[in-house]
Amino acid sequence: MTGQLGIPTARRRYITVCALFWLPLGLSLAPLILLLTQRGMTMTAISGLFAAHSLTAAALELPTGGMADVLGRRAVLMAAGLLNMTALALIGLGSAPWLLALGMVLMGAGRALSSGPAEAWYVDTVHADSGPDSDLRPGLAGGSAATSAALAAGTLLGGALPWLLGVGPDLGARLGEASSGLVLPLSVPLLLGAAVEIAFVLYVLTSLPEPPRQAAALGDVLRGIPATVAGGLRLGGRDAPVRRVFLGAGAAGSALVVIELLMPGRAAAHAGASESGAVLFAALACAGFVCSAVGSRLAPPAARTAGSGERVVMVSLGAGAGGLFLLAATAASTGTGALALSVVGYVLVYLGLGSAGPNQNDILHRRVTSAGRATALSVQSLALQLVGALTGLVVGALRPGPVPWLLGGAVLLAGSLLWLRRSGPAPSAPEPTPPQPLAATPGES
Repeated sequence: MTGQLGIPTARRRYITVCALFWLPLGLSLAPLILLLTQRGMTMTAISGLFAAHSLTAAALELPTGGMADVLGRRAVLMAAGLLNMTALALIGLGSAPWLLALGMVLMGAGRALSSGPAEAWYVDTVHADSGPDSDLRPGLAGGSAATSAALAAGTLLGGALPWLLGVGPDLGARLGEASSGLVLPLSVPLLLGAAVEIAFVLYVLTSLPEPPRQAAALGDVLRGIPATVAGGLRLGGRDAPVRRVFLGAGAAGSALVVIELLMPGRAAAHAGASESGAVLFAALACAGFVCSAVGSRLAPPAARTAGSGERVVMVSLGAGAGGLFLLAATAASTGTGALALSVVGYVLVYLGLGSAGPNQNDILHRRVTSAGRATALSVQSLALQLVGALTGLVVGALRPGPVPWLLGGAVLLAGSLLWLRRSGPAPSAPEPTPPQPLAATPGES
């Protein structure tokens, strides 16, 4: 049984899983857009690839969440690692547009598979050990901080490696000649990330024990997908706090896509070259993820001080919106003052999102049951991916300047304003037994 691990061990393993899963994606973050540009892709085409990733994740979120609730957390997490390994290898080595598109689609599928199982495993373990009233925020904050730390370290390394390889032209040429031009300096971080994914799969296999589950044929799971999707869509409709969590995740997705699409080009323009631009963006992204980790660590004491996690979510998302507005105000400026304001805005975005995340998830876990926990997390990730994909398509069609930043800030501000109204107390009824794929206590209408 998972409850025999004890909370400290479960927390440590959950944090390790978070770090191992997100480290490869951090490695790919700084060089990805610049690599696609070197492969001959336009910004419109790159926006389309990111949309393919996000829409794939959105389409698979609820079905894969249901699979994790029925088939088990560990098997679904291992599948996510294998898909990400394949995706990173394809994008790192592929030059044909269809290979790059396939890699982004597989990465989206891996993201969908990973969006709930690890957290659901941790919450189930804590509940089995100490009951449903256990304080989840320390572990959730630890996992969020580990995610941010892994992204920071991966982004810094992923940005530095191409620059180090590019400094030595002979080494870069040898890399290119060895693979008929498929391996560029910007490819190396993605290939290293594919190797890390193997370690992730092995760790999940050996370190996340689960209680026996009722045998379920894959065909039965697939036939239950329509009901799972319908249940996930009904969840937010019948519980107002859960609905706000889902909408807040969508607002965060919009903000993150704006930064992911626009900051690499902004950094390259300041640096004057792709490789040095990757280093600059890596440093910025690393600082952002460190701020996110700090925000996550501050989430539990902030909730205790404010007397409500909902207040912290409102203020945090509002601070992130303010950061995007500062980035919009400085989008066309190059002076020292504008650069300082840009840094402040960037820090505010990540501090705000980092602080909001654990508090939102604590609210969510107190209102759903174990039978539907992974599915509820998938609905949350669905909102993030879907709104992010739509925002990315709009940003790709807009002219460079302040307008794309203003769009992300407005969406995040709307997500903050959702929390102005207080919610009723969290449900305390005992969790029912399956077979319901989703279960939540109705909140305010």
